[in-house]
Amino acid sequence: MKNDHSRASGVGLERSCTEHSAGWMRSAEAEHGVERLEAWFRGPAYRKHRHDTYAICLTTTGVQGFDYRGAAEISLPGQVVVLHPDELHDGHAVGEVGFGYRILYIDPALIFQAARAICGRPCALPFVRAPVCTSPRLAAAIASAFLDTREPLAADSLVLQLAEGLVEIDPSCGQARVPRRLDVAAVERAREYLDAERARVVASAELETVAGLSRYELARQFRLVCGTSPYRYLLMRRLDGARQQVAAGRALADTALGAGFADQAHFTRMFKAAYGLTPARYRALSI
Repeated sequence: MKNDHSRASGVGLERSCTEHSAGWMRSAEAEHGVERLEAWFRGPAYRKHRHDTYAICLTTTGVQGFDYRGAAEISLPGQVVVLHPDELHDGHAVGEVGFGYRILYIDPALIFQAARAICGRPCALPFVRAPVCTSPRLAAAIASAFLDTREPLAADSLVLQLAEGLVEIDPSCGQARVPRRLDVAAVERAREYLDAERARVVASAELETVAGLSRYELARQFRLVCGTSPYRYLLMRRLDGARQQVAAGRALADTALGAGFADQAHFTRMFKAAYGLTPARYRALSI
């Protein structure tokens, strides 16, 4: 049987789909060390292959079956599958209805950096002994990754959430520490910078320079001090400014671009997720 090895999903999975399977896949190129893929298959899905990334998967429908480390495994809706780098595996539907899933492929170097920030010391990559688990933290992280944003601060927050979930499952990593000293001044510098740059996307390296902390340490401390991630904080500041412009009658396309969104459709999705109304509906209700 042919074994494929790929960096992550795209070429490896598409190449290994069998001609007897029915299904579809949607994926995009990796951004900021994270690749997202959503798929549904009936019957055999893909032959044995391996990736050099973590593959963290949420089963969304049906029953997913796969062979991994010499054992037959199944994953039910709501369960999470964690496949480690360079581990051989395949995939198939159990039953006639098929199975669906959402999966993230993560550069192991990012998990290593985030785990170091969480544990407060260098440690080996988190190792999950049981490939199928019930992890609300990992499931929530995967769900959040498909909310149609690819901004660098959002990627930092996602990687940190995934690393926290993996560390939580792996007892060898030890209990995640609370920072011995909250660097409130560093967090405040970061917050003030985000306030000042509220009309655009801010890169991770910018915030590291301003705060003097690594992106994952800053994300942890920012959440402890401000109750949210740097990405979410900046997003809400951008939306706050855009909301004022919407109420004032500025064209929605111009408002979207002025707030740093890719287009009006992206802006509308983010606005509705934050306020429960589309920008057009918000404008119509404003008096």
